[in-house]
Amino acid sequence: MDDINRIDPSPLISSQDGDSSTQVTDDDMTYESYEQELINSQGSDKPTTAANSHTNEDDPHTLTPPTWHDTFFHPFTSTKQFFSDLSSFFSWKFLSWMAVQQCFISGGVFALVMALGLPLFKELGIDASRQQLYMTLISAPWAMKPFIGVASDLFPIRGYNKRYFALYSILIGLVGCCVLLGLYQSGSAQVAKSAGPDAVRNFADWIVICFTAVSYEAATLDILGEGKYSEIMRKYPQSGSSIISFKFGCSLLGSIITQSFVGPMSDAGYFHVLFWIALMLSITPFYPTLVGWIPEKKRTKDEPGMTKLCAGCLFDKGSFQEKKTPFLVITACGLAAPIMAAVTTYASLVIGLAVSAVLLLAFTFATYLIFPRTFFLVFLSIVLTYCSNISIGSGLSYFYTADAICLPDGPHFDYTYYITITGIVGSVVNFIGVILYQNFLSGWRFRSALIFTIVIGALAPMVDLIIVMRWNVKIGIPDKVFFLLGNAIFENLVLILQSIPFSSIFAKIAPPGMESAVFAYTVGIANFCSMVSNLVGSGVIKWSGMTTVGEECNFDSLPNLIVIFSILVPTLVGIPATFLIPNVLQTENMIDWETEQWYVSEHDGQQRLLGQDEENADDDRDGRDSRIESHLL
Repeated sequence: MDDINRIDPSPLISSQDGDSSTQVTDDDMTYESYEQELINSQGSDKPTTAANSHTNEDDPHTLTPPTWHDTFFHPFTSTKQFFSDLSSFFSWKFLSWMAVQQCFISGGVFALVMALGLPLFKELGIDASRQQLYMTLISAPWAMKPFIGVASDLFPIRGYNKRYFALYSILIGLVGCCVLLGLYQSGSAQVAKSAGPDAVRNFADWIVICFTAVSYEAATLDILGEGKYSEIMRKYPQSGSSIISFKFGCSLLGSIITQSFVGPMSDAGYFHVLFWIALMLSITPFYPTLVGWIPEKKRTKDEPGMTKLCAGCLFDKGSFQEKKTPFLVITACGLAAPIMAAVTTYASLVIGLAVSAVLLLAFTFATYLIFPRTFFLVFLSIVLTYCSNISIGSGLSYFYTADAICLPDGPHFDYTYYITITGIVGSVVNFIGVILYQNFLSGWRFRSALIFTIVIGALAPMVDLIIVMRWNVKIGIPDKVFFLLGNAIFENLVLILQSIPFSSIFAKIAPPGMESAVFAYTVGIANFCSMVSNLVGSGVIKWSGMTTVGEECNFDSLPNLIVIFSILVPTLVGIPATFLIPNVLQTENMIDWETEQWYVSEHDGQQRLLGQDEENADDDRDGRDSRIESHLL
């Protein structure tokens, strides 16, 4: 997938002699001349950042995270320095687009529909196992990222790889919100509830379709942004995890605002008001996307390997032929997720899980055959880690929010407390987690950071276990106090600390020439594995004998499920899996793609054999095979 408005990927990078940075913005420039101008404007493989006070003495181009003293005693200065360092690699337009997309879409409308999954389906009488299946299906577009990535890479629409895919996804999200409004404004929910279980199931299916449309918008915009920053992170590994921290920070800001009103409105039953808000949020990235705030250069049919497929749509046949096998595997990965989720939800859970296992084995074997050994080992680590995090979240949510009729001695949390208060506290903690990671863990090696977060993560479910066993009540600590101090703070902190290093790994293992497609593949596999773990969790809840709705609920098996699937399995599988990842610093590349020579063109191979110096290689750039250039993405 490529980049909108195709400006310099690092527009604020200065040349080595201290000259001010050069930014390419001429939309009429040919792609080849744009690439040459980009090379000339950079002047070196490594940029000199605008903020040199945080550079490493051993390598003046590597950014060093600010110390804890700077962060806590000079917050304004350290924050200004962070954005100054960040802007050394990423343009302000791209950062602004990322902020809008993460704050209003990922942290806004998508967070809204995911938070509504509990009160809305529970009000319809859907049990915990079924609700978790629905939420897994709603999340399926996030596992479709590989397909979305390949489609945008190979089929430029009106000359742009990303712009119109993003705009079309926004329109799909808008349609989903409009249908939701129509359903709830007309009173269809009450009609379905009074008509019986079959009508409720049909109504729930419509909600799932609309929520999936919103999820598709969020997933598409997310992968387009990820493709861009993964390309820059691979080229400039010294940028570290700063863009990841920025991304999570914007998303968390949006989630704080969203959660502040979802809980109270859910308690009041104002679902139609929430869908009006969702409609307004879903359209926010339309203008920045339309005017091209994601850097991308317009493609033409005159480029080598490019053919006209139909009016307004091109096909990058050269790129496809050059790397046909990886493209086909990546595409299959993206298409497998929604099919698997639909089969599991509407046909048979057992069949869906069996198909999922076969697909995971097939993708793992294909990755072993196609990609270098180091990539395969990292891929295998991702699969093992994400599959081992078996989710029983719906069972816990139904336990915490069960009323006095269902569970007389339960916590009886309302949605204002469970979604809004604990959600806001959790998001604030996540903000702190981003800061802590950037200042304390971003300088660690990947293995150390991951092992630390896995060990801490194994302790977090102990809070749930104590509340479910009612031990906190026996020692006089109220449920709301213990849950807030334990679950809302501890578990959210662990979640963000685990997410950041993996997001950085996804970006750093993407090969040159296929940054976005392979990034989408690894992210898609991670999401696919998360879907599998959710489906397994749904089956575990169902087969454990739990009763989560009605007048006589039964949560007796929940403590055993917490110990086995939330503590033991993630620890026993996750820690050994980290040793499959190269033990490198987070500011270093994980794979030396030049040494691997994976899918290099004949021209590049000749250059290496002849030992041409970098100046001659730059002079010959216009003659290189365009099918392996970064514009593929």
